[in-house]
Amino acid sequence: MENSSIDIRALNERINQKSAFLDLLTMEINKSIVGQKYMIERLLIGLLAQGHVLLEGVPGLAKTLAIKSLALAINGKFSRIQFTPDLLPADVVGTMIYNQQQNQFQVRKGPIFANFILADEINRAPAKVQSALLEAMQEKQITLGDTTFKLEEPFLVLATQNPIEQEGTYTLPEAQVDRFMLKIVVDYPQMEEERMIIRQNMNPSAQPKINPIVSPTDIIEARNLVREVYMDEKIEKYILDIVFATRQPEAYKLAKLKPLISYGASPRASINLALASKAYAFIKRRGYVIPEDVRAVCMDVMRHRVGVTYEAEAENMTSEMIVSEILNAVEVP
Repeated sequence: MENSSIDIRALNERINQKSAFLDLLTMEINKSIVGQKYMIERLLIGLLAQGHVLLEGVPGLAKTLAIKSLALAINGKFSRIQFTPDLLPADVVGTMIYNQQQNQFQVRKGPIFANFILADEINRAPAKVQSALLEAMQEKQITLGDTTFKLEEPFLVLATQNPIEQEGTYTLPEAQVDRFMLKIVVDYPQMEEERMIIRQNMNPSAQPKINPIVSPTDIIEARNLVREVYMDEKIEKYILDIVFATRQPEAYKLAKLKPLISYGASPRASINLALASKAYAFIKRRGYVIPEDVRAVCMDVMRHRVGVTYEAEAENMTSEMIVSEILNAVEVP
C-alpha cells in the first residue's frame, strides 16, 4: 500500500505539471467564446480521452466557433464539412483522379485528412456519407483505391446536429451514435453572457485572434498520461454497476425501468465512461479517479446509449431521466 501511495503522489505531481497547459488553452478559447464553460470542458475531455464528440443544440450557440477556436489554439489542421443531402462519400474521404499526362490515377485527399473535423449538421447527410465518416472515426484510417492512409493524430471528429428540424434529416443509427464518446446538449447563454456576445460582435476591433498555445505532440503526451491516471477496483465496479443497471434494472431494484428501456448501454459505454472519468480527473489535476468524476461525465457518456421504448415516450420519460434514476439508485463506493 505504501508503494502505491508514493506512486500516486508522484503521478499527482506529474499531472499537475503536465496539465498546466489546460488553463492557457481554456483562456485562449474563451477569447472568442463567451460562457459555454460546460461545452468547452467536455470538448477537452473528448480531446484528452481520444473520444469523438456529438454536440446537439439549436443554431447560433457557437458550436462551430468553439471547435474552430480549439483547433487554432492547438495549432492543428482544421476542416469543416457541411453535411447536405446531396453530399457523397468522396466529398468527405477523397477520390482517385485520372492524370492524363502521367497516364495513371492519383489520390486526391478529402477534408477528412485533418486533426480536427467539424461535421456540421451530420444528420443532414444520407447513411452512405455518415458511414464513410464513421469508418474513419473507428479505424483512424481511410482506404482510397488500393492504398490505405493512416490519419494523423490527434484525430478528433466533432459533429453537430440540430434537434429542432426533422425535415430533410436522416437520424443517426444507434450503432453510429455509439461511436461518439460524448453527446453534449448545448444550451442558450445567460442574459449577461449574451450582452457580452452582442458587444463583442458590434465592435470589429474587439474580434479576438486565437494564438496557438500547444502543439499536437503535447496533446498526444497528455493523452498517454490520462491513461495512467489511477482507477481503483471499487470505481471500476461502480462504472460496471451503472452500465449493467441499464441492461438488468431489476437486479438493482429498478424493475419499474424494465419496460421503459428498449436496449441498454454497450461495452463501449463502460470503456468510454472509464476513459472520460480519467480525463476529467486529469482536468481537475488529480492522479486518481473519484466517484464524483464518474458522476460528472456519466450523463454525456450514457444519454445516447440507452434506448427508450414507446411506453417511455408515452410517459414522457427520456434517456436522461432513466440515467438519473440509475445514478440515484446505484450504490456509490
